Amino acid sequence: MPALIAACLVSLIVIALLWQRQLALRRDAYIRSFTLPVGLFDSLRKRHPSLTLKECQLVAHGLRQFFLAYLKSGRQFVSMPSQVTDDLWHEFILHTRAYQTFCERAFGRFFHHTPAVVLSDGKQSNAGLRRCWWYACRDENIDPRSPTRLPLLFALDGKLAIAGGFLYVANCDTVRQLGVSSGSVVHCGGDFSSASVDGGTDGFGDSSSSDGGGDGGGGCGGGGGD
Repeated sequence: MPALIAACLVSLIVIALLWQRQLALRRDAYIRSFTLPVGLFDSLRKRHPSLTLKECQLVAHGLRQFFLAYLKSGRQFVSMPSQVTDDLWHEFILHTRAYQTFCERAFGRFFHHTPAVVLSDGKQSNAGLRRCWWYACRDENIDPRSPTRLPLLFALDGKLAIAGGFLYVANCDTVRQLGVSSGSVVHCGGDFSSASVDGGTDGFGDSSSSDGGGDGGGGCGGGGGD
């Protein structure tokens, strides 16, 4: 009898793990393929008139990458690194029913919005950015510790010359030079793996969960409960 009970428990655990794996795959596929509400790009172009349709589609791809980072982190707190992507996210949320439906299918719960940020002295926001960086890099097969290029989400504001956007480079050696020549603050992808910003590396590769089972937090970015 004990052997039978043990075998049943093992079977239940295996079934649960397989179910979680399938759920994660379905949510991943849904995020990559869902259709944004009609008119969303028109709203984005009112904020950023210079954007072409192709560029709006690129921003939408960046938003998907952000949503995937949230999912793959186990629905932990993630921070938004791009102003133009944050603007599209905000416009999406204004389509309340569509956004609610999307969140339920993609995450199994509502995904709250707060503004885009960069690395600063705010440890929680920094953890969210490091977490987002980690999964955005992995989505594009970039080494998050030694990046040779930026993942799309972190490159968009610079690539599209977004006014008030956040500028990143992968190579830390060029940060100071670019900052001086452009008159703008330029952030380094290599800083995400460094404790020099806030004395720690919280959020950098700290989760292996991909089933959407974790909890989020407050602060800037997105995640957490109601």
